[in-house]
Amino acid sequence: MAAATIRDVAREAGVSVATVSRVINNSTQVSEETALKVQSAIDALDYSPSQIARRLSIGRTHTIGVVVPFLTLPSYTERLRGVESSLATSEYDLVLFSADTPEKVVSYFTQLSRPDRTDGVILISLKPSDYHAKRFREAKIPVVLVDARHPDFASIVVDDTAGGYAATCYLVELGHKKIAYLCDYLENPFGFVAMQNRFEGYKQALNEVGINYRPEYLQQGELGGREAVSLAKKMLSGDDPPTAIFAASDIHAVGVLKAAQELGIRVPGELSVIGFDGIRDSEYLEISTILQPLFDSGAVSVELLLASLLEDSKVEKEKILPTKLIVRGTTAPPK
Repeated sequence: MAAATIRDVAREAGVSVATVSRVINNSTQVSEETALKVQSAIDALDYSPSQIARRLSIGRTHTIGVVVPFLTLPSYTERLRGVESSLATSEYDLVLFSADTPEKVVSYFTQLSRPDRTDGVILISLKPSDYHAKRFREAKIPVVLVDARHPDFASIVVDDTAGGYAATCYLVELGHKKIAYLCDYLENPFGFVAMQNRFEGYKQALNEVGINYRPEYLQQGELGGREAVSLAKKMLSGDDPPTAIFAASDIHAVGVLKAAQELGIRVPGELSVIGFDGIRDSEYLEISTILQPLFDSGAVSVELLLASLLEDSKVEKEKILPTKLIVRGTTAPPK
C-alpha cells in the first residue's frame, strides 16, 4: 500500500493542502477545531510528513555542511570525528562533501553558498576565495574554518610555525646538526599553508643556533606515505645524508621509517625521525611527534558554528589550540 500524502490528509480532513501544512508547522493561523481534524486525519492515515519539505517550509535545513579534502587521511578523519561528536547532541545533521580536487572545492563552495542547502558550513584546511566569502556573507550562511584562516570568518587553528620550531629545536637539543625537512609540496593548488608554516618554524630554529639551511635537506612531493618513502630514500642515499628528519606529518614519518628499514638504516641509532599530528599510528609505531588536538579542533568548530547560528555576539574570531612535543622511540642523540 502506497504511503499517504499530504493531499490524502487534506482530503480526509476536508481542508486545503495549505491548511495541513500550517498544522504540521504549528502555525497559529489555524483554529483548534481544524487542527484537531487534521491531526485525526494524520493519525488515521499514518501520515509522516517529509522532513526535508518541512524544513524548507520554515526556511531551515537543519543540516551542517562540512567540506574536507582527502577524506581518508587520518588527520582529517580525526577532525571529522570531533565534528560528528559535537553535532550528535544537536538538532543538526551532518552533510559531508569530500573535495579531492581543486575543481570540486570550487563546486562545493558555490553549492553551499546558497541558503537552501545548509544552515552553516565548516571548511577543513580549505580557505574560500574572496568571491566565495562574499557569497556566503550575502546568503547569511555562517562559516567556520578549521586549519585555515579568512578575515571574514571564525577559525580554529594551531600555531604550525611554533610546532615546526619545537620539533626542530628538540632535534638540535639532542645534538643533531644535519636535520632535514620532508613534506608535501609547499606550493599546492588547494592553498594548504600548514606545511609552509612548519617549514618556516624549522628554518627559524636552525637559524637561531647558527646551523645553515641546506636546500638539499628539503624534500617535497605529492601527498601520501608512498611518496614519502621515495623522497626519504633519495635523501638518505645522498653523499651527506641527514642524521635526523623532521617529517611534516606522521604519515610522512611512517614513510621515512619504511625507507630507513629498506635501506638498512637503524632508527634511532643512525637516524632520528619526528613527525607532526599525533595520529594513532604514531603511538602504535612509537614515533616522536608534535601532537595537535585534531579531534578537539573538529568539536570546537561545531561549538563556534552553533553559536553563530544563534547570533551570539561573543563568538571568538580565532581560537588557537596548543601543540605538544611527544617524545617516543624514534629520536635519540646522533652517534
